[in-house]
Amino acid sequence: MLFGDEHVRRYEETDGEVGHDWENGAPTLILTTKGRKTGKERKFALIYQEHEGDYVIVASKGGADEHPGWYHNLVADPQVTVQVKADKFAAKARTASESEKAVLWPKMAAVWPAFDDYQKKTDRDIPVVVLERVA
Repeated sequence: MLFGDEHVRRYEETDGEVGHDWENGAPTLILTTKGRKTGKERKFALIYQEHEGDYVIVASKGGADEHPGWYHNLVADPQVTVQVKADKFAAKARTASESEKAVLWPKMAAVWPAFDDYQKKTDRDIPVVVLERVA
């Protein structure tokens, strides 16, 4: 099973042939953010779903009490790069509204049921993020 930097490396080397279909068949993409403190490029393999032409990810951090670093990065600078299989593109990241989250959360939990468990583990409202392709 691929994790972390190794997951990103293999995904990028193979245009997602290795790494796109992850544990239990969950699809993953590569999110590239700019570090809010360092300004350096940061890459993460994250479970996603498509929704109305956009890509949706969850800032779960396994149910930890704080948001993942990548979420803080995209809040500071929402201009990100996304790779889905061989498709690499610029995107703008935004946190889903409460009404959007009501629709998107069940869709994400259907592909990765542990998201529901993660939310039960923390008092933090786990953000759902929409990645909108920039033309």
